[in-house]
Amino acid sequence: MGSWNSFVAIGDSFTEGLDDWRPDGSPRGWADRVAEQIAAGRPGFRYANLAVRGKLLDQIVDDQLPIAERLRPDLVAFCAGGNDLIRFGCDTDDLARRFDDALGRIAATGAEVFIFTGFDLGRMHPLIRRLRGRVACFNESMRAIAERHGSHVVDLWGMAPLADPRAWGPDRLHLRPDAHRRVALRVLETLGQPVSEDWRAPVPDGDPMPWRARQADDLRWMREFAVPFVRKRIQGRRTGDGFVPKRPDLLPLDAG
Repeated sequence: MGSWNSFVAIGDSFTEGLDDWRPDGSPRGWADRVAEQIAAGRPGFRYANLAVRGKLLDQIVDDQLPIAERLRPDLVAFCAGGNDLIRFGCDTDDLARRFDDALGRIAATGAEVFIFTGFDLGRMHPLIRRLRGRVACFNESMRAIAERHGSHVVDLWGMAPLADPRAWGPDRLHLRPDAHRRVALRVLETLGQPVSEDWRAPVPDGDPMPWRARQADDLRWMREFAVPFVRKRIQGRRTGDGFVPKRPDLLPLDAG
């Protein structure tokens, strides 16, 4: 059992919690779920979530890492690099070097740190599946980096339920609520925390989508998400432009 009294989550949309929406339209996500579980029975437990959608590794290092260093929490989640990997000219070796430097800074604060591997994209749309080898290469680098800095690794690649396309939201880039729930369980398991559910539980069978419906869904995704995403990149616009962290300060869960 960990003896943490404070937890800071650093990252992008995955850590912010898209597409796990609360009734008021704000994102919840795996990090909030983990904080809620750890806080149970721990009066005074504080939590901050600095993640902002669309951020690249260097932006996370520039904007979020100094805040985490100042807050000096007991536990830190560091997930970054996913938005870099989907860029056309990503150099995974250079990305790993910068990730190593960032993780070293976090570890130097004395916090217990955990990071994540990337997802297995083997069952995704062929356009997304092209990134699978790049993600796998970066995963191996991150494992070595985490070992060097004494950090935990949450293995998302090995989570079979997340390889199911039904785990992903309409844009096929963000997890649905049940998938965030499973990630939270995997995080807690990695940290040695007790859990009452098993993230490995099979995803319930659903009716197979007819071929024509699948083609129509792929066309809708290309039109509504893939093409606008590429257009934004060409124009230099980012998903996170104008957004700020949802929990910028270390506060009890019922505050902020």
